[in-house]
Amino acid sequence: MIRTIDVKAIENAIAVLCVEANLTLPESLRQSLRNALANERTNIAKDILQTLLENITAAEAMRIPICQDTGMVVVFAEIGQDVHFVGGLFEEAVHRGVARGYTEGYLRCSIAADPLRRENTGDNTPAVLHLSIVDGDGVRLRVCPKGFGSENMSRLKMLTPAADENDLIAFVSETVQLAGSNPCPPMVLGVGIGGNFESCALLAKKALCRCVGEANSDPFYAELEQKMLSAVNASNIGPQGFGGDTTALWLAIEAAPTHIAGLPVAVNVGCHVTRHAEQMI
Repeated sequence: MIRTIDVKAIENAIAVLCVEANLTLPESLRQSLRNALANERTNIAKDILQTLLENITAAEAMRIPICQDTGMVVVFAEIGQDVHFVGGLFEEAVHRGVARGYTEGYLRCSIAADPLRRENTGDNTPAVLHLSIVDGDGVRLRVCPKGFGSENMSRLKMLTPAADENDLIAFVSETVQLAGSNPCPPMVLGVGIGGNFESCALLAKKALCRCVGEANSDPFYAELEQKMLSAVNASNIGPQGFGGDTTALWLAIEAAPTHIAGLPVAVNVGCHVTRHAEQMI
């Protein structure tokens, strides 16, 4: 049976999610920071992790952004094939929701309308929207604001099929070394493996938006996630780049089929406030 949804509900949900994602860190990431503090052996790193946790708690209590860079909004929308939208266009409703969330929520608007002429749009639109059609009559919205201190450190490389697991680990480690303190570590890392040039980057973004601690469902890739994370944390970059055991809190991999002649790999770097919020409609 077809379910009718007015796009005003989409707009309202996006507006709320934009604010909540910027003010409240997912509990899985907050717990990961607590665990890092408990296990960290370096005093300065422990002090920094404690300060980061205090900042997160203060932001939630005072209803202010966790970070001043409230990001470029990435929206993942899973739309049930039995949904019929009324009241306007779905995509326009998403952008209106972002505009409302950022202006009414007093969040920093950071989007330039043109990449070279740099005039600010004034309401943090447009968002980056990814749509997928799924079974059912509901809509799952996930809002993931992404700051550019970490986004700028992301990389993609077209490896050959001759590359092995160690080559992938080396590329991820190199990416983190090049990033250094720029992405405000401890980082969260999304790794995409496979697909083609553009889909590999999207895989990395999807991986970054998984909850911290949610391992890949394939044991092979779950093991590779841990190998990559261990290699990254051996770098001694540490919290905010001052050294220590905790360079990254978590690393997630998403993989997809690829061409016989290629092996794309992408790393999407996130900071210690890798944010997302979601709602089912």
